[in-house]
Amino acid sequence: MAEDYYNILGINKSSSKEEIKKAYKKLAMQHHPDRNPGNKEAEEKFKKVSEAYAVLSDDTKRSQYDQFGSEGFHQRYSSEDIFSGFDINDIFGEIFSGSGFGDIFGGRGRKRQSRGNDLAYELRINFEESAKGTTKKIEFEKLSECNKCNGAGSEDGKLNACEECNGAGQVRISRRTPFGTFQQINTCSVCRGEGKTISKKCRQCDGSGRIMQRHSLNIKVPAGVETGSRLRISREGESGLRGNTPGDLYVIIRVEESDIFEREGNDIYLHVPITFSQAALGDEVNIPTLDKEVTLKIPSGTQNGTEFRLKGKGIPYLDRYGVGDQYVVVDIVVPKSLSKEQKKLFTELKKTEEKKSLLDKIKEFAKR
Repeated sequence: MAEDYYNILGINKSSSKEEIKKAYKKLAMQHHPDRNPGNKEAEEKFKKVSEAYAVLSDDTKRSQYDQFGSEGFHQRYSSEDIFSGFDINDIFGEIFSGSGFGDIFGGRGRKRQSRGNDLAYELRINFEESAKGTTKKIEFEKLSECNKCNGAGSEDGKLNACEECNGAGQVRISRRTPFGTFQQINTCSVCRGEGKTISKKCRQCDGSGRIMQRHSLNIKVPAGVETGSRLRISREGESGLRGNTPGDLYVIIRVEESDIFEREGNDIYLHVPITFSQAALGDEVNIPTLDKEVTLKIPSGTQNGTEFRLKGKGIPYLDRYGVGDQYVVVDIVVPKSLSKEQKKLFTELKKTEEKKSLLDKIKEFAKR
């Protein structure tokens, strides 16, 4: 079982972003390979605290981690996804050398990659669609790979190694700090970290390798979503600069209210009006559910507000097997006006009712 990210950083779930960053800086400074050469234990610890920070410092990843837990989160996110957009230089003002960070994470930190931006799309669905699942076609605009230069940004398709950084995308400067001498890693100002320069820019995209285009996608919405649920569509965000990795698309669900049902968790509630006679004598009534009408038996003597449970007629759980229930709440309706015949019948009924004082009736009702 994977270790809890909050425990790794020594914080709790209510910790603010600033508290998370402070805890990470302290631990990363303590265990960084540059300060512990040859110490595999420190290197492993540095990996863990960096992974924990990469997740908890990102609002989207943290929300997913809190919702699904460690095991569920790692089923949805690969190691590459976890460190997507994470740059240690942004945390420490670029005082760590690229060799230590890049090597222990498989070379990811050595060259700055211009990954495409993530995008968000709000999708509105109705109540029944949220309960049963649906497929929706969405349309949106995003920066996409230029079809003229195939994302290279070059008119003739040629890219040259940057002369300033020799194709590394970064330049190094030795720097003394209170913690010792470190190499400062700066993004190359000439190639902006790409390691490549263009002699003849593509006229359609002006050398960026991207143009704004309209896209359409069919989004499969699983049963059980609710307002605020997020669906991550990998690599459907904006294209990366000059052919680099695209970002992701996050579809944020907004569920319209039902005309008759109310949702509480995965259970749904339905209020059904019945008459005095139905409550007193009992009856059978047809009840709407999310699938079809079912017959519900109202026993004689049913009281106002009585709940009847229809097992398995609620909403499916999103992250596990099972379905909620439907609760039918009966509301006895008092008629506002009566016909002559109804008045006569109620008058006769009143004569047969047991004669008790109001106080006795209150005491009797309180015992129920």
